[in-house]
Amino acid sequence: MEKEPRLDEHTLTVPYLNEDRRIRVLLPEDYDTETKYPVVYFHDGQNVYFDEESYSGVSWGIISTIKEYADLPKMIVVAIDNDDEKRINEYTPWQISKSPFPEDNLLGGKGYEYAAFVMDVVKPFVDKTYQTKADAKHTAMIGSSLGGTITSFMGIEYQNKINRLGIFSLANWILEDDFAEYLAKNSVDTNQLVYIQVGAQEGDDTDAQYLDGNMKQAYIDISLDYAKSLILKGYPIENIDLNIYADDKHTEAAWARNLPKAMHFLTQGW
Repeated sequence: MEKEPRLDEHTLTVPYLNEDRRIRVLLPEDYDTETKYPVVYFHDGQNVYFDEESYSGVSWGIISTIKEYADLPKMIVVAIDNDDEKRINEYTPWQISKSPFPEDNLLGGKGYEYAAFVMDVVKPFVDKTYQTKADAKHTAMIGSSLGGTITSFMGIEYQNKINRLGIFSLANWILEDDFAEYLAKNSVDTNQLVYIQVGAQEGDDTDAQYLDGNMKQAYIDISLDYAKSLILKGYPIENIDLNIYADDKHTEAAWARNLPKAMHFLTQGW
């Protein structure tokens, strides 16, 4: 009889805050210490495993996805909690100065520090504690909205350690110029696999006063621009899986619905 997946909880110190942060590690069924496993890292860890913990009341459903799709390779999943109301600071590498939301301006800019926490504290801890395949090819990272922003950034900043990127509802319009400049001046690993997903209904009605009343188009445009930029940097078309869903909104429910497709694309070759 196969064992149920095991979910371990750990507390690690975020160096630049000197505060504790919860991470949870989902181990595959029949996890054993003689086998090494690839690892998928998720931002916004509160939204990953259980509906009752999720911001929207619906989680990513990664446990259900793994159970339902037996053809997916065995893997370890690491969910890193966000910093609640300070989330925007950690998931943006540059200070925000052009947000259509006045309350967001002059926030942000801690993305480099957060990324270092993930790669210099969380990943080494996971690799030491569990049987992982620690190389870049067997390391994936997934994020949505601003979690997609920090994922897209880390895919460049730590390209020698992350080879698979899942970018859902990218929110780079909040610092579009800074990211474009960063991508332009940095080399990339064109062997990366990048899954990109955006819905045509990402902006809700309350956003109509912003971005010339076209918040929905802003999400689509920034995702298309990101994909185009990667192609211009030399990524083969087959390494990018770009998806635009007509009815999808900016919710965990939309991301969960298409997570199996993303997981199959990102885990190929594992």
